[in-house]
Amino acid sequence: MLEEEGVENEPVQMTGEIRKASTGIQGLDEITHGGLPHGRPTLVCGGPGSAKSLLAMQFLVHGARAQGEPGVFVSFEESPADLVVNFSSFAFDLPGLERTKALSIVHVEIDPRDLQSTGQFDLEALFVRLDHALRAIAAKRIALDTLEALFGAVADTQTLRSEIHRLFRWLKDRGITTIITAERGEGQLTRYGLEEYVSDCVIVLDHRVVDQVSTRRLRIVKYRGSLHGTNEYPFLIDEGGIALTPVTSLRLDYEVSSERIATGIAQLDEMLGGQGFYRGSTILVSGTAGAGKTTISAHFAAACCMRGERTLYFSFEESPSQMVRNMRTVGIDLRRWIDRGLLKFVASRASVYGLEMHLLSIHKLVQTWKPRAVVLDPFTNFNGVGGSLDVHVMLTRLIDFLKARGITAMLTSLTGPGSPAGSSEGDVSAWIDAWLLLKEVESSGERNRGLYILKARGIAHSNQIREFVITSRGVELVDVYLGRAGMLMGSARLLQQARERHEMLEATQAQRYEELKHEREVRALEAQMAALRAELDYVQASFSQSRGAHEREASSVREDRVAMAHSRKTDSRAVRDRPGDEDRSARNH
Repeated sequence: MLEEEGVENEPVQMTGEIRKASTGIQGLDEITHGGLPHGRPTLVCGGPGSAKSLLAMQFLVHGARAQGEPGVFVSFEESPADLVVNFSSFAFDLPGLERTKALSIVHVEIDPRDLQSTGQFDLEALFVRLDHALRAIAAKRIALDTLEALFGAVADTQTLRSEIHRLFRWLKDRGITTIITAERGEGQLTRYGLEEYVSDCVIVLDHRVVDQVSTRRLRIVKYRGSLHGTNEYPFLIDEGGIALTPVTSLRLDYEVSSERIATGIAQLDEMLGGQGFYRGSTILVSGTAGAGKTTISAHFAAACCMRGERTLYFSFEESPSQMVRNMRTVGIDLRRWIDRGLLKFVASRASVYGLEMHLLSIHKLVQTWKPRAVVLDPFTNFNGVGGSLDVHVMLTRLIDFLKARGITAMLTSLTGPGSPAGSSEGDVSAWIDAWLLLKEVESSGERNRGLYILKARGIAHSNQIREFVITSRGVELVDVYLGRAGMLMGSARLLQQARERHEMLEATQAQRYEELKHEREVRALEAQMAALRAELDYVQASFSQSRGAHEREASSVREDRVAMAHSRKTDSRAVRDRPGDEDRSARNH
């Protein structure tokens, strides 16, 4: 891990390695596994303007402030007053360090006659001055700037070799951690080609211009007794001094989160299982020009700010004021988040730096501002700065860097018309966690937008294409329609919706007519049934009435016979029980 802002680098002691002295230079302590060799000389060589003196001074200032190790800066060319002025743009406070005897700036004016003794080159006078400067503040570190000014008068190679070796031995015997600066030579590291052999550590600084883009780089050529990074590492110079970021890919051992965060578009959240993306994931939004990539990114940034999360937005095409104005027309108010300090825009053309410098500047801003989310819009503008392989490597390192810090990143990619689905500029598809593809559909003289999720690791997501509509209320995703000619969007979709509404209305009316017809038929049948039920009741009542009359008549006949029998003095039971009387009575009636 790189050191965080405000946290000093402590010497990292690795098993079996020599003692290290922290440089305080962001990234350099990482690739040296703790810093420069403690008590030994380090050679820093490079051309004019490569920041040799700055590296040496920053090393001394860090030692004085953070390590409790006073330092001496010995200049063979510039006076202390000039050095104080030259370094005033950096947050070093050299006068303050000198007042507290944490730093001493010594100017040694070289006169060839002072270095001659009995006709031979002699460094004894220099050793006396160095020893006095070291003792005056009990220094633990020293920087000699530059070696050519000291040995410029020596013509004899044998003498030069001997005296350089003697100087390095004198410093090493006193256990002083030393930086010696030297100019680059023709076909060799230094002008004399000797210093690198007697130095325990050799650092080469380079300031090159490729395709009109300048980049400063650092490389550790040699480090006795210690492992170290061997690549070239770009570095920046700002008010804090040199900031270097190793560009080797990080190991895939970062922690992941199960927390889900909203995208800022409700319908898109639904397509992602109703919860949005995983925190700390990397999202790619790709599409052609005008497809709506920036609008989706603005929704995402606003959603992050709504949760109180600081968001860093790198814009490579639009200025912050233009972004704020444009997004306001679609219902996204970015100004309020900028004013609250939750949203920070960094706008520049991609061609302002080389790829490594962009990577380093992003690293530094992330470490100092500490955002929870980062947007790069669009990263494909880097294609004009470097080749496809260089862009691929740069983005891989950036993605690893953000993932290691749990930062959710959204990258937009500009694709060309007719680009096949599943292709991405920079070829980063294997490193991203979620991929939104914006698709253009042209039909009936219209250009409409569609969105679908091409990839979402660990998320059950929709496989449908949704029409992507930008309104005054922001982005809306609506269902597409499938007709005989295929997928319908825009006016065709509206026409299809109107046709379906008309058909639905007609179907509703037809259904209502059938319902009314059914109701009439039911009422008619019910009326018929009621009439039949009344007629049945009448027949049953008539029948019951007739039967009752018959029964009463038969009973009357029997009673008459009984009475007649009594009058004739006959057996009334025989008369009552005589068979056939009821039948005859019935026939008579």
